[in-house]
Amino acid sequence: MIEIVLGVDDLASIRFAVSPLQETCHSLWALRDPGDFPLHLRWLRRVREVLPQLDGEILGALVSERRWLPDFVTPRPRARMAEMAQELREVRATDPGTVRRDLDAAHLGQPMPEVLRGDPEALRDRVADALEAYWRAALEPYWPRMRGVLEADILHRAQLLAEGGAAALFAGLHPNVRWESGVLRLHPMGTDSRVRPGAGLTLCPTLFGRKATAPIGEVPRVDYPARGVATLWEAVAPPPSGALAALLGRPKAALLTALETPESTGTLARVLGVTPGAVSQHLGVLAACGLVTRARAGRNVLYARSELGDRLAGRAD
Repeated sequence: MIEIVLGVDDLASIRFAVSPLQETCHSLWALRDPGDFPLHLRWLRRVREVLPQLDGEILGALVSERRWLPDFVTPRPRARMAEMAQELREVRATDPGTVRRDLDAAHLGQPMPEVLRGDPEALRDRVADALEAYWRAALEPYWPRMRGVLEADILHRAQLLAEGGAAALFAGLHPNVRWESGVLRLHPMGTDSRVRPGAGLTLCPTLFGRKATAPIGEVPRVDYPARGVATLWEAVAPPPSGALAALLGRPKAALLTALETPESTGTLARVLGVTPGAVSQHLGVLAACGLVTRARAGRNVLYARSELGDRLAGRAD
């Protein structure tokens, strides 16, 4: 179990962050055990085609038998929306002693893969090169949509925090997270650790997580499964009902139906197979009629159905 003690100042400084490097590393879990990630099978089929061109030996060895990753490959994001280039520079600047320590910790009690037994400095550089090539081939082409889902999750969590405070926020992260008497507990984690108050807390949604986890030995950070993963690789949006299409027109009805989770204009355009300009025009009308709301998340504007929009789309509780 990991316990993170949060004081008043820590709660006041809760922040969210998205890390492309974290998603790159976490996706290695899906490559290792694809059967455990059925929602990503469409992506996995595409990625299998490019894997022979990559350093698969080092990428596969990074994930230990108990699915741990060495902490140096997932540094805490320094910005709300981290840049991959900056995160890779941080990995390449890691002290060789830290590299060896983190590799030993990840593979504790298990045989160390032969490829990870070499000089830690050269190994660090090879890992960074392999992750960069893997990112460019397997994740960067899909990053705009992946980032949109992650930003939509942050928007949802921020609303929970605003409406119900920290208790509401933590209650929805994952069943393995418990918040009680100022202590955030994550279990089971395969290790025991207690983090003292005074260091803040960073919350990072991830598309490839199966439970909430917390890297040890740094400013407290909790990585938790993001909402909306089931919609990530959908090729097409569900068709609108005939009555809704007759009321709004088919393009606007299709947009309203597609907004099962908050989405950006670019993502909606790809899902519906239309131009971003057309999507923007129809969203403007829907927003003016009170059927959708919009909120800025980083560099993107995310659109979501309003309560009235949910009722028209047949999604009201």
